[in-house]
Amino acid sequence: MTPAMPSTAPATAPVATDRAPSRTPDPQPPESFLPDVPDIADAARDAALRHRIDNKTKPPGSLGRLEALALRIGAVLDSGAPVLRDPQLVVCAADHGLAAQGVSAYPADVTWQMVGNFLAGGAAVSVLARQHGIALTVADCGVRRPFPAPAPSADPRAPRLVDCRIAAGTADSLRQPAMTAAQCAQAIGHGIDLVRGLPGNAVLLGEMGIGNTSAAALLLARLAGLPAADCAGAGTGLDADGLARKVAVLERVLARHPDARTPLEALAAFGGFEIAALVGIVLQAASERRVVVVDGFITTAAVLVAHALRPAVLQRCVFSHRSGERGHAAMLARLGAEPLLDLGLRLGEGSGAALAWPLLRSACAVLAEMASFEDAGVSRG
Repeated sequence: MTPAMPSTAPATAPVATDRAPSRTPDPQPPESFLPDVPDIADAARDAALRHRIDNKTKPPGSLGRLEALALRIGAVLDSGAPVLRDPQLVVCAADHGLAAQGVSAYPADVTWQMVGNFLAGGAAVSVLARQHGIALTVADCGVRRPFPAPAPSADPRAPRLVDCRIAAGTADSLRQPAMTAAQCAQAIGHGIDLVRGLPGNAVLLGEMGIGNTSAAALLLARLAGLPAADCAGAGTGLDADGLARKVAVLERVLARHPDARTPLEALAAFGGFEIAALVGIVLQAASERRVVVVDGFITTAAVLVAHALRPAVLQRCVFSHRSGERGHAAMLARLGAEPLLDLGLRLGEGSGAALAWPLLRSACAVLAEMASFEDAGVSRG
């Protein structure tokens, strides 16, 4: 993994006007550094998968969207009897300079505290990953306070911490770009390298970062051309006045960075380190034909960016749930995605991805193990 570079930026920046001063933008790295994600559409394979599931002992389509899920997994893994192996849930954590503008109901130090909770096994995602036998990796992509080296654990199922630090949080995007182009590329590279070191054929996405619903809303607004008010929600629990202040801040951020139009420019301008790392994770997992299980609003924002860079990533994605966060429905519609669950979740962490995981296993079991009419000696209707 590429070693993290220390930040030379001051902890705070002087107050500036909303409009950025005229300057030459940081050059964006060529997209050639990103993994190739080829189109995996195969009409003959898909027809064979459809025939296989239609020939099971059931009326056609009677298992509803579980059938579409089985077809998606069979296509990604290129198998009529797919087996999901060694699922890996990766929670990327980082802090956001924009949190200083009061866009969250929680203080920034909660990011650091919650990472500790993940590692101690007490968070919702920790419980769900443990319940379903999913390996949990927490990546520090730029939390304000660094973490001490964890003590070795004799339990191979214990959550592990990976150092992917870029800096102690992004800059305040109301004052300057959240990341330099080099930092953005480095964060994406960390995500790519992280996946290369993971076993299995399925990656579940998670995140933690106070202020990251604002970064996700900004990415949606810019890349989908929507007003900030349609993209921003309550996040950690803002009241109506707090949400109005948040929308006003986001409108000012968008006005400050009018030239951040390409996916990488927008990602660098609005952040965060954890979202950029997730972009790398999505791209690399897709390039390796792993099943990518997307959680909620923040991780879908990473998929939104990854899709803009490599459209075929969507062929590998399973969207676990529709978040209660405003803007997620618009994001899903932009991607043409239909999530598996709609439980009003807005916790993040990867909790929705972990909750949906048993459905993926059931879809594989139906495709691989359910008898055909001929095998079972059952007459067709």
